[in-house]
Parts: sequence; C-alpha cells; structure tokens
Amino acid sequence: MYRRILLSIARLRALSFLCVAVLSLLSVNTYAANSIDGIRVWPAPENTRIVFDVKQKPDYKFFTLSKPNRLVIDFTNTKNTVALKNLAVNDPRVKLFRSSVNKGKTRLVLELTKSYQLTVFPLAPAGQYGHRLVIDLYDKNRSKKNVSKPKKSVGDIIIGIDAGHGGEDPGSIGGKGTYEKRVTLAIAKKLQKVINKEKGMKAVMIRSGDYYVNLNRRTSLARDKHVDFLVSIHADAFHTPGPSGASVWVVTKSRAESELSRWLVNREKKSELLGGGGGVIKNTSDSHLALALADMSKEHSLGVSFGVANNVIKELKKITKMHKSTPQNGNFAVLKSSDIPSILVETGFISNHKEEKNLTWSKHQQRLANAIHGGIKKHFLAHPLTGSYFASVGYKKHKVRSGESLSVLAKRYNISMSKLKSINKLKTNSLRIGQTLKIPRTG
Repeated sequence: MYRRILLSIARLRALSFLCVAVLSLLSVNTYAANSIDGIRVWPAPENTRIVFDVKQKPDYKFFTLSKPNRLVIDFTNTKNTVALKNLAVNDPRVKLFRSSVNKGKTRLVLELTKSYQLTVFPLAPAGQYGHRLVIDLYDKNRSKKNVSKPKKSVGDIIIGIDAGHGGEDPGSIGGKGTYEKRVTLAIAKKLQKVINKEKGMKAVMIRSGDYYVNLNRRTSLARDKHVDFLVSIHADAFHTPGPSGASVWVVTKSRAESELSRWLVNREKKSELLGGGGGVIKNTSDSHLALALADMSKEHSLGVSFGVANNVIKELKKITKMHKSTPQNGNFAVLKSSDIPSILVETGFISNHKEEKNLTWSKHQQRLANAIHGGIKKHFLAHPLTGSYFASVGYKKHKVRSGESLSVLAKRYNISMSKLKSINKLKTNSLRIGQTLKIPRTG
C-alpha cells in the first residue's frame, strides 16, 4: 500500500514537471509568435520617421510621458532581435532607444529631446517590405519654423527641385539593386548647382537628403519657398527590362481643375493657393469673378508647364533616347497645384539594364541636369517673368506686320538698323510680312 502511494506521488510529480514544461514551451512559442527584425530611423528637416519591420501584423499600444519626454510602445507577443545602441546616433529628436520584457510584452522606450506631434500607424506588406509599424515625430509649428525664404537677388526666378521618393520609400529598384531615390537626389543636387551658377535663377531643394516627404507636403514646401517653377525628378520602371528612354510629364487638365474646384469652395482660407489674383479671389463676393481669376491662373500655369516641357524635351533629345517625344499628361500629386507651373521628368528606365548603369554614372547625371536646366532657361528667356533679370536680357520676338520697315522697328525699339540686321542675320533692309525678328531686351 505504502509503495503504491509513493509510486502515485512519483507519477504526479512527473506529470507536474511535464505540464510545467509544456506550459513553458507554449509560453515561449506564444511570446515568439512575432518579432521585430529591423528598425530604421530617417531624420528629416521637419520630422523623424521610425520604421519597425515586424514578422507579422503588429499588436501594439503606445503612450507618451513627460519630464523627461518619452514615447513608449508595447508590442504584444513579440521579441526584439535588433541592437538598439546606435539607432539614435544621428537623429536630432530621439536621444536613446531602450527596451524591456515583461509578461510576454516587449516594451520599447524612445527618449526624446522634447515634445513632438506624433502619428503611429501600421503598414501592410508592399514591394520589398513586409509588415511595418511607422512612427512620425513632427516638429511643432513646423510650417512656420521651416519656411525658408531663399536668398533671392532682385529678379531671380526661383526653381523648386523635387527629388522623387526618399527615406523609407526607395522608389523603383533596378536589376542591379539601384534605388530610384538615390538617382533622383544625385541628379537634383547637380541640377541645383548648375541653376545656381546661372545669373537670374535660384534653385531650392524640396528634399535635400535621404528622407521621405509627403506628396502633398512637397507642393506646400514649394509654395512656402516662393517657387516660380517646380521640376520633379524621377526614374521610370517596367516589369520587363525592354522599355527605355526619358519622358516629360505635365498634370492632366482634369486633375488641375478638380484641385481648383476644391480650393474655390473655401477660397477665403485658400486664396494663397490661387496665384497672383489670390487677394481679389479671397475678398470678392462675385463667385463668377473668383472663378474667372482662378481659371486664368490655372490656364497660365498649364501653359508655362507645357512650354517648359517642350523645351526640356528638345534638350534631352540631344543627350539621351526619348521614350516619349512630346509632353505626356499624368495624374501626379506633385504636379497638382494650379498656382505653380511644374513638370515631372522621367530621366530613363531604371528597369532597363543599360539605362540603370547610365543613371548611376555621374557624367550622365550631369548631362541630364544640364539638359533640364537648359530647357527651363530657354523657356524663361523667351517668356520671362515680369520684373525678372531675364526680362532685361536676351531677346523678345516681333512678327512683322503690314507697313513696318526695318527703320520703323529700329526706331520703335531704340536700336540701330545695323545691330538689328546683325542680330537677325539679315543681308538686306527688306522685310516680309509675317517674318519673325529677334529684338534685344534692355534693362
């Protein structure tokens, strides 16, 4: 009897140990159901984006603390596999990452330099990425803080340069692993330099480093920087390596009109988006006048966009193959503003093996930058902005009408007949009706 009792006790102990082992195993398996496999930190002038790569859809909660400022994220049933020590080394907003584990939860604490506006959201798998949790820390009052008025000389035409993609968004990826975001930034920086060497032009960058800028924010930044013209730089891609060549895009008229309609509904608050007539558009009680002025602004913007696009295409044809030889219409968010003329340049197909190699070649990048600059310059020399330096140099065009002679035109434009003949390479004093002459501008 005593022996049976001892045997039963031994069996119960063994069963107990087995249950503990099973529960422990289940606990480990549950805890390891998800994992943080990567953390990327993207500092930008206005914000810092932190991206957590997670194996499965994240189960999380977060809250903030003050004195000192901290952001706390609790990941349920998740283990962290990422070293945290050096993640915040180059970031102005996050001082330190640290973690702890408690009751099946991994807690990540971000020690912050101060209080920030915060957005936290998960992202489903897309492209090369799996599940992600994204955190954006925005500077408070960033619109006022980061509005930088360019050092503009009298008469400068301000050209906004938008390097496509950036940061967490690599854009298209070439067969050899080339990221579109790096190509666009390299070309943009070269374009900035060549524009800034041109008297009468000034370049400002919408994105100056490897960080992401929201598409709507790009046009807002262009407006904040008082941009006269915006050029967005991209590299095309296709699912096969065959297609090649550059192209230039302008916004579709329907997209411009839909944005215009949206602004007109609340024109009192949005008059700054409607160009030079904004003050009148804001204050008038005549909706028809407001619509007419806004429509004129839109039509002018579209006209300038097409004019620059045609000139840029002419210059690009000299240095690279064209995928499309005329301006294309596209529904691009970065081109939507009715008050800012703009183009989007697809510099080539990153999915094409030859063009991928060219797009990473510094010399070809410089050629592309020179061509884009040349096209923009050519348009604004022919159609200079009022009060700009370009309005006082170069040439304007005059079409000869009935009754006009070389002497009459020379007197009208205060120029000698010999100089007028020389500029237009005329061998005689005779003119024909409809003939186009170049007339030099004077300051």
